[in-house]
Amino acid sequence: MKTVKVYGPGCKRCETTAEMVKQAAATLGIDVEVEKVSDPKAIALAGVMSTPGISVDGKLVHAGGLPDPDRLAGWLSA
Repeated sequence: MKTVKVYGPGCKRCETTAEMVKQAAATLGIDVEVEKVSDPKAIALAGVMSTPGISVDGKLVHAGGLPDPDRLAGWLSA
């Protein structure tokens, strides 16, 4: 199981990003646990300077804007 964290204040883009992660994982047949992180201090400590941010298994892979679906699939598959 992969652990994915979506960093952001709870805005529409952050919610959309979390849904994109869930849909991509379902399409790929990958079991993921999606955690939403909205605490500003935790977001900053993760190194996210622009939200939404995404980390996969503890590695920050994206920050700022909606992720590209193909790149998202690659991060989840790795």
